[in-house]
Amino acid sequence: MTPEWCHSTKKEPAVLVLLGFAMIAVFMVLIMTKKLTPVLALIIVPTVFGLFAGAGLGIGPMVMDSMKSMTSTAALLMFAIIYFGLMIDVGLFDPLVRFILRKLGNDPAKVVLGTAILAAAVSLDGDGSTTFILTTAAMLPVYLRLKMSPVVLTCVAGLANGTMNILPWGGPTARAASALKLDVNDVFVPMVPSLIAGLIVVLVFSWLLGLQERNRLRAVAPEIWGVPDTAAAFDGDADGAAGGSAAGGTGIGRGRKGPGASPAGLSPEGSSVAVLERADSLVDDRDSAMADTALDPNRKTLRPKLFWFNLGLTVAVMVTLVANVIPLPFVFMVGAAIALLVNFPKVKDQSAQLIAHAPSIVAVVSMVMAASVLTGVLNGTGMVKAMSEWLVQIIPSDMGPLMAVITGVLSIPMTFFMSNDAFYFGVLPVLSETAAHYGVSAADMARASITGQPFHLQSPLVPAILLLVSLAKVDLGDHHKKVLWRTAVISLVMLGVGVLTGAIGIG
Repeated sequence: MTPEWCHSTKKEPAVLVLLGFAMIAVFMVLIMTKKLTPVLALIIVPTVFGLFAGAGLGIGPMVMDSMKSMTSTAALLMFAIIYFGLMIDVGLFDPLVRFILRKLGNDPAKVVLGTAILAAAVSLDGDGSTTFILTTAAMLPVYLRLKMSPVVLTCVAGLANGTMNILPWGGPTARAASALKLDVNDVFVPMVPSLIAGLIVVLVFSWLLGLQERNRLRAVAPEIWGVPDTAAAFDGDADGAAGGSAAGGTGIGRGRKGPGASPAGLSPEGSSVAVLERADSLVDDRDSAMADTALDPNRKTLRPKLFWFNLGLTVAVMVTLVANVIPLPFVFMVGAAIALLVNFPKVKDQSAQLIAHAPSIVAVVSMVMAASVLTGVLNGTGMVKAMSEWLVQIIPSDMGPLMAVITGVLSIPMTFFMSNDAFYFGVLPVLSETAAHYGVSAADMARASITGQPFHLQSPLVPAILLLVSLAKVDLGDHHKKVLWRTAVISLVMLGVGVLTGAIGIG
């Protein structure tokens, strides 16, 4: 039975449409111009607009009902941050960082491209949170060491994961197929060319972002970034560049002090230690509560003797996640408890570890809880329903044969401000029924509807993206400035390729 508070709004549908779009617009402007933090914007903006929509005292139950569905997600993200933060502290990912630098060198363009490839590969498991955790754990220390912007990391990871989100086991494709009573393979397989095209665009964007980052760093510290783009040119070897040498320093380019090493650890065309230290002072030092200790090869939290235990535990956790036999929050709860107990047997050290990662935990959990205000008001006041019905009504009848293309374009903004469940089970069936009158099949509609997923994954209503920006200590508004127009381009390219290949038909 529908709760009484769902009927508390008395506004006309047209007013709800106007308020809904205005609320989303105000929210985006406030966070992108940094007038409010995302957490405050997620709470204040929906509350004000919800009251204008006539929610009255019913706004409380709306939000609490929405918050109940968020608690398991908050628990998952909280203990995932503790677990992977702990694994970074004890040095589990240090060999991976050294390997990445050895293969990619110190060239920012290669590092960013490698980030995209890693994120796309990990996205094969279909879970955004896992993808962002592993990608951040592996790459953030590299970005910090090379003084690269973490916003580039979140942008590229978001692009790759959003594009891969149309995989059958990722969720949206299965929802579209289920809503229209289709076989999921009939929806996905014809879209493979679109997926490939989307990934190509992701790699192009990543390379261009990497080139921009390379140029920025050279402009900030030309003495450093003017040398050849190889790990050896910076630190004698890749291990030194990654901070893996026991005698190496923690700053970029600080060389080993061993016999025969040059004073700066640089190639002959390099510069001196003084220049390196000056460059360090010129470049903005980024802080990450989760990953800053990864820059210090001599940190007290290292547990080299427990490397294989920690690796085995992490593999076991990931296998359990993929198998999906135990609720994900509980998996990370148990994993974090075991990791803390084994690596830090003393209660004082356990408490210190929890405190060390508190900033990241508070950031992501508070944003997840705050997001429940936005979703609660959108659904509880009827804004989402009114907005979707209005969009269906304004489509001119002579554009009926283009319903699949229109649906693909609509999926970009609509899945951004509403959940996938609301769009695929509430809006898509209505659009598909309309399209059927113009000879557009349900399969065409389902395929078109999933092309907006790259854009959808950047929504503040998606817990995984909140986790990503929190782990990287990136402002959500900064992330949106860099990622939104690029994801819109990828979605349109996927839609265009789908039309060209016949996967998305025109009636």
